[in-house]
Amino acid sequence: MKIVRFKQEGKIKFGELQGKTIHVIIGDIFSEYSVSEESVSLEDVQLLSPCFITKAVCVGLNYHGHAQEMNLELPSKPLIFLKPSSTLNHPGGIIEYPKSSNNLHYEAELAVVIKKEAKNIKAQDAAEYILGYTCANDVTARDLQLSDGQWTRGKSFDTFLPLGPCIETDIDASNINIRLYLNDQLKQSSNTNDLIFKIPELVAFITEVMTLYPGDVILTGTPSGVGPMDAGDVVTVELQGIGSLTNHISKQQG
Repeated sequence: MKIVRFKQEGKIKFGELQGKTIHVIIGDIFSEYSVSEESVSLEDVQLLSPCFITKAVCVGLNYHGHAQEMNLELPSKPLIFLKPSSTLNHPGGIIEYPKSSNNLHYEAELAVVIKKEAKNIKAQDAAEYILGYTCANDVTARDLQLSDGQWTRGKSFDTFLPLGPCIETDIDASNINIRLYLNDQLKQSSNTNDLIFKIPELVAFITEVMTLYPGDVILTGTPSGVGPMDAGDVVTVELQGIGSLTNHISKQQG
């Protein structure tokens, strides 16, 4: 099932996406809901990020290929950092290139969407707490990340977390292709079977530290091939069985 969040005539709703048609959902996607007979064309609505987060917990250096690319040793435990809710961006949304940066990078990622409150979860129970999966772009001001020595500023500008287009609830996320295109040129291509720390391990590790709430996301890391974007570029994250997330880059205004 592909769940989307959308705006129609000023109202925000959830729906099940079937082809180019959205069937409106009644109820809470994180609890009890049903799919109504009401439907609307995908072309007649504005797609939003498929969930609203209190936080995004991100995992650094979590693909074998990326570690080799960076000539770094494999981590002994997940390296995690946070993106605040203010970074959230939508399918088709503008990624703002900050005035304080000269090296803006893309990072294609698989995002895990949390279904219910999770704390101290064992790896073998992780699936019970996952609603589904979506595409993410962990946009990074690389120069600021490296100069600061810690990652908050370089990862946390407004618009730096595009999510979407949907939450796929019925997929084996352990073996799906992940690609990123910049201006239609393939830049990243891998498979989630190359993850160093698998999804159940990540849920267990993170919830030992902090509580995850419904709608929160875990960004599972980016494969090899990261690189720069510029104003005017178009970037697309594509995950097999989930969909494509496209955003445009524009210089920060004001």
